[in-house]
Amino acid sequence: MSLPNPLLPGFNPDPSIVRVGGDYYLATSTFEYLPGIPIHHSTDLVTWTQLGNVAVRDEQLGVQEAPTNLGVWAPTIRHHDGVFHLIVTDTAGRGTCLFTTTHPAGPWSDGVVIDIEGIDPDIAWDGHGTAYVTYSGLVLEGTDSGTHRGIEQVRVDTATGEILGDKRALWSGDGGMFPEAPHLYHVGEYWYLMVAEGGTERGHAISIARAQRPDGPFTSCPANPLVTARGTARPVQCTGHGDLVEGPDGQWYVVMLGTRPRGMVRSFSALGRETFISPARWGDDGWLEIDPVKLNPRDGFSWSEDFDGELGPQWIGVRRRPDQLADLTTRAGWLVLKGEGEGMGAFRPVFVGHRQQHQTCEIRTVADAASGVGGLALRYDEHFHYEVELADGTVTARAVIPGFVRESSVEVDGVVELMLASRPPEAVGLGHPASDLVTLGYVDPQGVVQVLAEVDGRYLSNETAASFTGRVFGVYATEGTVAFDRLTYTGDNS
Repeated sequence: MSLPNPLLPGFNPDPSIVRVGGDYYLATSTFEYLPGIPIHHSTDLVTWTQLGNVAVRDEQLGVQEAPTNLGVWAPTIRHHDGVFHLIVTDTAGRGTCLFTTTHPAGPWSDGVVIDIEGIDPDIAWDGHGTAYVTYSGLVLEGTDSGTHRGIEQVRVDTATGEILGDKRALWSGDGGMFPEAPHLYHVGEYWYLMVAEGGTERGHAISIARAQRPDGPFTSCPANPLVTARGTARPVQCTGHGDLVEGPDGQWYVVMLGTRPRGMVRSFSALGRETFISPARWGDDGWLEIDPVKLNPRDGFSWSEDFDGELGPQWIGVRRRPDQLADLTTRAGWLVLKGEGEGMGAFRPVFVGHRQQHQTCEIRTVADAASGVGGLALRYDEHFHYEVELADGTVTARAVIPGFVRESSVEVDGVVELMLASRPPEAVGLGHPASDLVTLGYVDPQGVVQVLAEVDGRYLSNETAASFTGRVFGVYATEGTVAFDRLTYTGDNS
């Protein structure tokens, strides 16, 4: 089967997948964004539809106060006895949470808390129905914060979250830093423990071990690491954090995160960590083999949001859900936002966003700011963001990075169509160092795009912003009331 890669483009890290009959369900991390933990569905591993999100109520997660890069880390989705289980680390919030549902579109339960000190939890059941939670023993608080204890495991009561017995040390990988993202599988006569190690940056890798029992002792695969892009010229880098599944064709596959760095020395990943997939197989010796990840991007596409009804599940907000901000009824066919006195640098901006899916793209929206201040923004976090803002008859293009703000303004009349775009830079000598160039502007009454600023895109990248998320674009309000009539997106892979 020829599969697209990335499988889920844009900000979709730490993928976990489960097969139930002929259906596949995939979950990814969301960090400080809400609603939390999107659930995607497919029957062929090619076409994916987002069914909904796990965390759609305030009581499910505690990310409202989570600092940037904390929040929802590394979910694992599994199916057992007719029930879907999703276990996840809610850092700076409730801790390790286990959510359940009978249908992955939701609603999901409020979740039970499992009192472990670690991240990236996995859940698996043995033949007797005993549930094992396996996790990376990363200490997040206290004097030992940052210490890794390797991969650990506890038995749990899934109904209450109670830990049954003592924790057990399992394995620490094959020497790479930060052993994390454990997943436990029973295939044939062995229990296999697959982990990531080497850090989620360029040293990222997948390794595996096996045992006769789910609690070990585990023996390392002599061919580890099974997957890594470190030291290679592959267009997909940082490959790791994988989850295993059998495909509809009987072929095994591993979904994993990766990045698509660009620039002269391939240093900047504008879209952050995305979901990729690669074929795998079981060797004659019983060990798993995984192919290197190949880049196979989908064709470009366009879409439009007319704001005629409820927003779809793909729309997200920063530490607040879009439904807590967006007024879609006061002005029919428009999305209305009310500013709270702070812009895109706020901890909780009035912002309704969507993941950027292509490095070459154009986004437009029609804005009416007759009684407010707001516009169209491209965000990595509260410290790194570009925007085109409409206020009191003036359009302002603004680029914000720590310690630096660049602005350019022009006077306009009335309702204005705002525009931002991303494109590859022209090569200079051996190549341009940036990942892309971001254009900020508006469309004049004659339908001509007027560019107010063109800024280097490398500052809104995984490596520069040092954020675990990715680019998110959307509409925002700073003061008063601002209304938006449709939003259009066009992207390709040039």
